[in-house]
Amino acid sequence: MLGFVLVTSMFFMWGLANNMTDTLLAAFKKIMSMSDFQTSWIQIAFYGSYFCLAIPAAMLIKKYFYKTGILVGLGMFIVGALLFYPASQTMVYGHFLTALFILAGGLSILETTANPYVLAMGDEASSIKRLNLAQSFNPIGSISGVVLSKYVILDNLNTADATIRASMSEAELMAMKNEELSAVMGAYVGVAFLLLVIWLVIKFADMPKVKEGHEIHLFASFSHLFKMPNYRFGVIAQFFYVGAQIGVWSFTIRYVMQELGMNESEAANVYLTSLMVFTVARFLFTGLLNRFGAAQLMIASSLIAVVCTATVVLTGGMIGVVALVLISGCMSLMFPTIFGMALIGTGEHQKIAGSGLIMAILGGAVLTAIQGQVSDSFGSINVSYIVPLACFLVVAYYGFSQKVKVKLTAEKGENL
Repeated sequence: MLGFVLVTSMFFMWGLANNMTDTLLAAFKKIMSMSDFQTSWIQIAFYGSYFCLAIPAAMLIKKYFYKTGILVGLGMFIVGALLFYPASQTMVYGHFLTALFILAGGLSILETTANPYVLAMGDEASSIKRLNLAQSFNPIGSISGVVLSKYVILDNLNTADATIRASMSEAELMAMKNEELSAVMGAYVGVAFLLLVIWLVIKFADMPKVKEGHEIHLFASFSHLFKMPNYRFGVIAQFFYVGAQIGVWSFTIRYVMQELGMNESEAANVYLTSLMVFTVARFLFTGLLNRFGAAQLMIASSLIAVVCTATVVLTGGMIGVVALVLISGCMSLMFPTIFGMALIGTGEHQKIAGSGLIMAILGGAVLTAIQGQVSDSFGSINVSYIVPLACFLVVAYYGFSQKVKVKLTAEKGENL
């Protein structure tokens, strides 16, 4: 129980970090007068790091223990957050991206460790439900991250727009940027000190030591895994799901500003509402898994998300904003359900399989950049939401494939 509680706290912490990052797109767009594609480099650095560190994380926890992975991941999280201080002094965009890359590398290790750890804490039959329960604390962290960003970062942005900033003298503009970037730095450095306390608690806590006894054969494991259609398509579905989630949330503030005429801080309240809907829906879906199949729920949530996203693309105003908020409720089921489904039957290769699913988080970098490019090309944030719409169709198809598989297995009288 102690191990489960401590690991679940990690779901909270990376939720906080993920959604603080989402608000940075709006912040840096204003501070440095960037295009949507340029600000998407924040997500490229963040989720690109997930891709790079997932396999090393899997090898680490195979050689040592889950606890080792958690401590190493938290350590990188802390270092990356602290690097926001020197970045705020140089005021160079690339330095912030470097700090985010290191921070996200720590999160990659944490996710690669925590997700299979939770799945290993009981029977495989209840693994998806257990992971959904642990993941339910992730959006609580997300809400906390947006609240922190709103009051510490967005509320401290100067109201001057790009036109006014372009007319300022170099000295005036640098002084304004310095003040705004100091607010960004303060939020991340504050989180770093909180994480240091958590690191010490976990270091000295008596957590279960789970370790595989066999040697690491990375190529052989992936070769075996990608011969499994269920796992292979699960990685693809996760890539598109994460791309949809990050795209929907990264441009929420911009969409709301455009459609309702709000500033960054006011639009963050709508984003916060989206995360609250996501949180409530996560607990609701966890309960519904007692009565309905995971595949059935994922098909339904994906198709509703397609309808809501189409509404965002084709309409605007309050109707579009409400539809955008409702997408978050649909998304709440998807990540842990895809993760759990894809790992069914992976056996001794589960940790390496988990790292492949974490690598799929690269979708958040690739597809968000594409969405930013679409927005710049068409001059419309509305049109850019056709990217997550396509992603939800892929997720729906994966859910349908799982439902068919369960039906065929039941007809054969076998256990999935």
